[in-house]
Amino acid sequence: MVSFISFVIVIGICVLVHEYGHYITARLLGVQVHEFALGMGPVVKQIRQNDTGGSNPGEAGSFAKPRMLWSLRLFPVGGFCRLAGMGEESDGETVAPGMGFNEQRAWKRFFILLDGSLGNVVLALILTAAFLYGHGVLNMNDTKIGTLMEGFPAQQAGFQEGDRILEVNGKPVSEWREMSNSLRTAAKQGNVTFTVERNAQVVKIETAIPESEEHGYPMLGITPALERYTALGAVQNAAGYIWDMTVLMLRGIWDWIVQKQEVDVTGPIGIASMSGRAMREGVWSFVTFVALISLNLGLLNLFPFPALDGGRIVFVLLEMLFRRRLPEKVENWIHTTGFVLLISLMLFITWQDIYRLFFVE
Repeated sequence: MVSFISFVIVIGICVLVHEYGHYITARLLGVQVHEFALGMGPVVKQIRQNDTGGSNPGEAGSFAKPRMLWSLRLFPVGGFCRLAGMGEESDGETVAPGMGFNEQRAWKRFFILLDGSLGNVVLALILTAAFLYGHGVLNMNDTKIGTLMEGFPAQQAGFQEGDRILEVNGKPVSEWREMSNSLRTAAKQGNVTFTVERNAQVVKIETAIPESEEHGYPMLGITPALERYTALGAVQNAAGYIWDMTVLMLRGIWDWIVQKQEVDVTGPIGIASMSGRAMREGVWSFVTFVALISLNLGLLNLFPFPALDGGRIVFVLLEMLFRRRLPEKVENWIHTTGFVLLISLMLFITWQDIYRLFFVE
């Protein structure tokens, strides 16, 4: 149940932010919106919003539009934004002159398509900044001790939280990885002597560091200290973290496509399992998971594949380049074919999730 609830929350937040990006950009650029829905499936409740006014219904930024539906649907997973003029009109719906999506100039359609994914990236940035400000990250650029692990040599030797390791067997160390490598090398030669800064004083601590059966290498039993950022620092550093995650994701996707190395690909069931685990681990773990999924959703939607926003953007860019537009029927056929392929891929990935869940130990 926890996995299901957390999955609904994660997908709901990420999809709605994505669709809101399409929605708000469409309204700002004078495109009619038929419906904005929370959830999928049969309608539970609908509210029809009348025209909000404006001197020119087709004027960008006027927010003028014919009657639009705000919908609550039965299945609380995601949602959608249905724009006028994309061939998805229901009975009785009409497209106001000059306000259909396909009637707009290419640059308008480009930004409407782009801003769904941009919304996901912004959400990931905000959540990452909140994490850096409210929780903090392990500071690998220092040798300050954050916590002592129960039952390991550091606790028995007298290390304390807040100690800063200056030397390992007389060798100066200034950052965590350097210190960790030095102590593992020194541990194989016998007892290790540490020079430690504690409350503006320097103390010496000597201890043996046996090999951990669980980890397979010598473990002192310490973790880095958390570093919390100011509000401004959190925002500035969040951009760097988002960039690093983006590069890592794109590299993983490329490796999967070219089969350079084995990459785990997961679908809804796998995401539900991971989201449940993240929620059980606490609020901040869940926040980082939502940021990760939001970034994934934004990036994947920009892939140049038919039916995805990225596929539609490709057609818009080609139109801007060659000053000619592909016939609407042809483009719709291409996107429909892409949609079928995407659903087939999703079903295959979901089957793999089920197989791993029930048949792989």
